[in-house]
Amino acid sequence: MTIERLNPPTVFAIPDLISQAVTVGGLLFLSGQVAWDTDGALVGAGDHAAQAAQIADNITALLTAASAAWADVIKETIYVVDYRPDLVPAIFTALRRGPAPASTLVPVPALFQPGFLLEVEVVAAI
Repeated sequence: MTIERLNPPTVFAIPDLISQAVTVGGLLFLSGQVAWDTDGALVGAGDHAAQAAQIADNITALLTAASAAWADVIKETIYVVDYRPDLVPAIFTALRRGPAPASTLVPVPALFQPGFLLEVEVVAAI
């Protein structure tokens, strides 16, 4: 089975530490996406909706690099710092650029670095 690792220049990556996307057996697995720009700077400090929008843009870039689209997304896991139920519409509105996949939302105390409020993992069928 062929495994392909993708780190397109349109999404910030930490070479040799992670692959932003991996394809295997007709599936595309995206590493958890956070709200960083192509230089690794945080976008939308303190704003869940702005971070969700940047994450959606990063997911779009990774899907495109793998010749996939939002319609191919079958599963997402969303990790949320400082979760409140009123955040759900803003988060899901930003992430709904295709049909709704199976989804899990997990409140967490923190992510890998201060300031990041959301991290989204995606699996797509390709």
